[in-house]
This record gives sequence, structure tokens and C-alpha cells, in this order.
Amino acid sequence: METPDKKPSNIADAYRRYMKLERNFTPNTLDAYMHDIEKLLNYFSRNGIDPLTAGLADLQAFAAHLHDEGVGARSQCRILSGVRTFYRFLQVDGYITDDPSELLESPQLGEHLPEVLTTAEVDRLEQAVDLTKWEGQRNKAIVEVLFSCGLRVSELVALRLSDLYLEEHFVRVVGKGRKERLVPMSDSAVKQLRLWFIDRNRMDIKPGEEDYVFLNRRGAHLTRTMILIMIKRLGNEAGITKTISPHTLRHSFATALLEGGADLRAIQTMLGHESIGTTEIYTHIDTHELRREILEHHPRNITKH
Repeated sequence: METPDKKPSNIADAYRRYMKLERNFTPNTLDAYMHDIEKLLNYFSRNGIDPLTAGLADLQAFAAHLHDEGVGARSQCRILSGVRTFYRFLQVDGYITDDPSELLESPQLGEHLPEVLTTAEVDRLEQAVDLTKWEGQRNKAIVEVLFSCGLRVSELVALRLSDLYLEEHFVRVVGKGRKERLVPMSDSAVKQLRLWFIDRNRMDIKPGEEDYVFLNRRGAHLTRTMILIMIKRLGNEAGITKTISPHTLRHSFATALLEGGADLRAIQTMLGHESIGTTEIYTHIDTHELRREILEHHPRNITKH
């Protein structure tokens, strides 16, 4: 068996190859994982710690360093999850025999209730779109597709004409890990897309960008940042005081389905989640409402006079 090159830079390169080829991560996910591991390796380098001989105490010191640097609890959890994945890789690939991260704990998170928009608020978002501007119909279609299909913003910007089956009211989505799923499209989403295509067909599109659904005024596909700015601006113009983002529309999609009686497994499939637990995070607002209703109306909880 070939002896692994144990220089930190070479270890990082080997880990990147593993994440790309074995885990089949998308470029965005891969960059996020590598950015977090670079934090760990830079911390070890500054403190004279060899990542291959580091123990649990060293990893706990790194976790404390993140806290001292003002990294939020949720971000700490994400980074330490990446650290555990990194050390599992080192063990499997023969760099180390024992995994020091097995007992590494993440900070406890308080309950996080993400914002959710009602259907009426989504309608207000769309009504705030200025259809006299060239991008107006495009933006209205974006809002409707995000809300009607529950796409991640990364999935939306990567959406291609060849992914759309408008006659059948389906869209093919390539999600995390390059896994494909088919998501039904509402009549409204299909209508808004068809209207956008009228404007799109008049554009000068850059070579290589012809298959992207949503384009900027220069004929190139949009970025996630462009979508974020647009959604926030529409929220302000619609008088919505909630903190919203493209992800808010995805969460609103899941919540609306649950409130409409959809099965949690069906919602999991629509969202492209590997774990049902992740879907439950999206829908816990409705779960809390259900709990409140049960506590208020169950005969064991009604006070007798």
C-alpha cells in the first residue's frame, strides 16, 4: 500500500479529491468544506500542532478559539461537523489509526424559528415587481418558481431550459450531491415562466449561456447574490418587515405543503433532503402549532371547573 504524503497541504489536497470524487459534492459545497478545514489547519499551524497527532484536547481548543473569535453557534456546529468528516477521512485513508474527533461536541443550539411567508405575503412580493422594467417579468417568475417548487437558490440559478417540462408541469432539479429529482410545477409557475420567455427570446444571449433559464441584462446566467439582493429589495418595497431571503420562499413552500395536509415524506422528496430529520427542521413551526392545538384541546388538558 502506498504511504500517504503527510504534509498538511498535501493532506488538504487529498481531502479535496476525496470530497469531489467519492462524496460527489457540488463546487459550492466543496468550497465551503475546504474553507472550514483551512480554518483548522491554519489554527494548528499557528500553534505548532500536527493535524495527524492532534488529540481531542487540541480539537476542543480549536472549538474554544472559534467561540473566542465571535463565530456564531450555528457556524461553529457546521465547522466542527466538517472537522469530524475530515478526521473520518484521515482514519479511513490510513493517515491516522484513531479518530480524535469522535467525542468532539458541538455547541447546543437554541431553537431557531426561520421566517415564513404566507401566500398573501408572497402575492405582495410579486405585486411589488415593476413590470415596466425589462427584468420585471423575470423577477416575478423567479419568486413564483422559488415558492411553487421550493428550490434552493443554487438550484434556481443553475436551472436550464432542458430541465423544464412545461407541458407536463414538472421541473428536473439537480440538487446536492448532483442528485436529480422531479418537482411538480404549479399552473402559476408555468404561466410566469412562459411570460418571461417572451422577453428572454428578445435578448442577446452570451455563447454558452443559451440553456440557462434566468439571465441578467448582459445575457449571462444569474448568481445567488443577485437573487438575494432582488428578494430583499422586493420585500422592502412590499412592506414586509420579516427578514427574508430566497431560502424563506423555500421554507414557505414546505410549510404551506404541510399545512395543506401533505405527507412529510412527500415534502422530503420535493425538497431533495436525504434525511427526514432535515425536513422536520423546515416544518417545525407547523409542528409547534400542532402541539399547541393538542395541549389546548385534548380532554386531559382541559381544566375542569
